[in-house]
Amino acid sequence: MAPVARTGANAPALLPSAQRADRIVIDKSERRMELLREGRVIGRYRIDLGDAPQGHKRRRGDERTPEGEYRISDRNPNSAFHLSLRVSYPNERDRRWAREHGVDPGGDIMIHGGSARWWREDWTDGCAAVSDGEIEEIWRRVPTGTPIRIQP
Repeated sequence: MAPVARTGANAPALLPSAQRADRIVIDKSERRMELLREGRVIGRYRIDLGDAPQGHKRRRGDERTPEGEYRISDRNPNSAFHLSLRVSYPNERDRRWAREHGVDPGGDIMIHGGSARWWREDWTDGCAAVSDGEIEEIWRRVPTGTPIRIQP
């Protein structure tokens, strides 16, 4: 089944501030993403990662999911994967490492929909994928600027 793009007019609205996440934590080894508000878990999701999930993303095309501190930098209601939230990879540390090693760090790391139980695990190019229903819930709870910690 191919991903379905949505029009921005059909994207779910953000929930009131008191119901929004103020932090996201992704645990790659557990394939888990948690939305937190004031230190309390308000959402927990199983995620699929990149084809090479172990280790920190270093360069374009390595299919790894980055590790470190980032922010949600943009929201795409017209994503090929239902809806997507852009992760601010590469950060300054990632860009510095890439410059020192003469590589392109890549980009376009997202939290997006498109996962289905019948898909194989870890199919993305470095993104964190959830089901379409879950990304709608996450979309409503996560505003642009939300900090995200991605840990090994």
